[in-house]
Amino acid sequence: MRAMILAAGLGTRLKPFTDHHPKALAEVNGKSLLQKNVEYLLSFGITEIIVNVHHFADQIVDTINQNNGWGAHITISDETDEVLETGGGLLRAAHYFESEERWLVMNADILTNLNLHKMIAADEAYRIKSEGDLIATLAVTNRNSSRNLIFNQAGTLCGWKNNNTAEEKWALPLRDPNTAVPKAFSGIQIIHAAFLQEVQLRGKFSLIDAYLQLAQHYAIHYFDHSDGILLDVGKPESLEKAAAIFK
Repeated sequence: MRAMILAAGLGTRLKPFTDHHPKALAEVNGKSLLQKNVEYLLSFGITEIIVNVHHFADQIVDTINQNNGWGAHITISDETDEVLETGGGLLRAAHYFESEERWLVMNADILTNLNLHKMIAADEAYRIKSEGDLIATLAVTNRNSSRNLIFNQAGTLCGWKNNNTAEEKWALPLRDPNTAVPKAFSGIQIIHAAFLQEVQLRGKFSLIDAYLQLAQHYAIHYFDHSDGILLDVGKPESLEKAAAIFK
């Protein structure tokens, strides 16, 4: 399986570090977030990785080259001309996945011990159950979050909610709100080839908006790894916490 690490974001929550560096190069115990996630993917046998870049792109490219990709074969997807967000960034790199049936996409600013072998097995089970209609499997947890993906009792994506503003977006409205299963998205997903064929959005857009569009016609399920560790390393205090957890 090939993978993509999304590293093009501006990282505004990590200021002042990101005034002069990309967030993917913020360090935890002497290793950048990018290096830690490359090594994480390598530990599950994923050696072919594409990394998108925008903010201080040259620093990421130089670091990858100086470290020979930390043992992985890394390709760069250049987004220096514009920020495309997660969905637009994936479409920019679509050529990299042309021959793939499915691939993994993850954010650069998370650290986790999620067992990818288990997630891949769950994705395969969903694919068989959906008879080929599976578009994606999304890693989630039960942690508190300002935003939740909403699934039904069968584990199918139905909507999204901003818990601070009460804004909602629905692909498959629930008849009974009491059956809603809210989950916090982990920023890790397995995406199937049909995604690139069916997504209608173009330019700058988020993967979440694409999923909500596609969930009207295709299956999108979740993989819950609440029994493990997930840390969003998007703020300076999170880096300190990560240093204590991820040695």
